[in-house]
Amino acid sequence: MTSDTPVKMFGAQWCIDCRRTKKQLDELGISYEYVDLEADPAAADIAREISGRTQIPVVVYPDSSHHVEPSNADVEAKLRELALI
Repeated sequence: MTSDTPVKMFGAQWCIDCRRTKKQLDELGISYEYVDLEADPAAADIAREISGRTQIPVVVYPDSSHHVEPSNADVEAKLRELALI
C-alpha cells in the first residue's frame, strides 16, 4: 500500500457491513483502497489469506494489522491509534 492509501478494504456491495464500513471511512475522510470482491473474485483468496476467515469486510491498516467485520467503534479506535484521524 502507498502512503496515499493507508487503508485497504476488501468488500462487496451486497454486504451490509461492508457498506457501513465504507460509509464510515468516507465520512471520516480516510483515503483507502477498496477491493470489490464481486469485480475481482480472486481477491477473496487474498482477503482470506490475510484474515484466515471468509467474512468481510476485511480492513487492512498501514501497520499490517487488520479487522474482520469490524464495528464502527473498532475502526475509529484503530484509526485514532494510528493517528489517521
